[in-house]
Amino acid sequence: MIEQESAWREFTFSNEDFERIRLLIHKHAGISLTPAKRDMVYSRLARRLRATGKNNFSSYLDWVEKGNPAEWEHFVNALTTNLTSFFREEHHFPIFADFLKSAGRRPIRVWCNAASTGEEPYSIAITALETLGSNANQVSIIASDLDTNVLATARRGVYSTDRLQKMAPARQRRFFLPATEPGTFRVNTEVQALIEFRRINLLDTHWPVSAPLDIIFCRNVMIYFDKPTQYKILSRFLPLMQENARLFAGHSESFMHAADLFKPLGKTVYAPIKASR
Repeated sequence: MIEQESAWREFTFSNEDFERIRLLIHKHAGISLTPAKRDMVYSRLARRLRATGKNNFSSYLDWVEKGNPAEWEHFVNALTTNLTSFFREEHHFPIFADFLKSAGRRPIRVWCNAASTGEEPYSIAITALETLGSNANQVSIIASDLDTNVLATARRGVYSTDRLQKMAPARQRRFFLPATEPGTFRVNTEVQALIEFRRINLLDTHWPVSAPLDIIFCRNVMIYFDKPTQYKILSRFLPLMQENARLFAGHSESFMHAADLFKPLGKTVYAPIKASR
């Protein structure tokens, strides 16, 4: 295996290297890498070897494990997948809008914990503005991610024209303005004012998020965790949520293994089970 790889790969990448990486990212970020991700892992981390001047994975991983905080951040960022778009899984946003309408004039607190490059939290904020108009300032959104690179993009709020192609022209005109770079647009201040971006690792012992939350968007995050890690995170969501709160999951995610914590409402929307707590 190693001899075959060395013929076409710049760096030798052994089974031991891959297993070491799998253990590291699972321990510190909860991400479960399957053997099918081996080529992806090599491709992404090979860039870090080139950037740091390391000539093999073993010495690079030794360096990361010795506590180099800057490179540890690069290591985690490299292995974090960020696939997103504006109004992705669009069926959730009318459900969110209905929740806002039923809430009256009280404050609504939302946590979007896979903010990526910002399209999802901005979609949440746009929905709030379209639904509540001048009362949208009662909605506050915490948008978090593990990857510092994508959070920097999200805070900037500037996107190329192709990122907005599927959005209705009227929505584009209302919530986006031309940016300085040709072919780019930035989210307007009305949308940005509803969001606070924070770096949060869901495996950290402390989350800088306070109760009570009305909505948690945790979409297409749990697919990267094994079932025990999922259950642990879901159990920590529960005490942060209001009695009538809602948890939005990704279309390929199911929390049936946490049926004692959350009950399904359909369309990958869940309600917390609080009766016995």
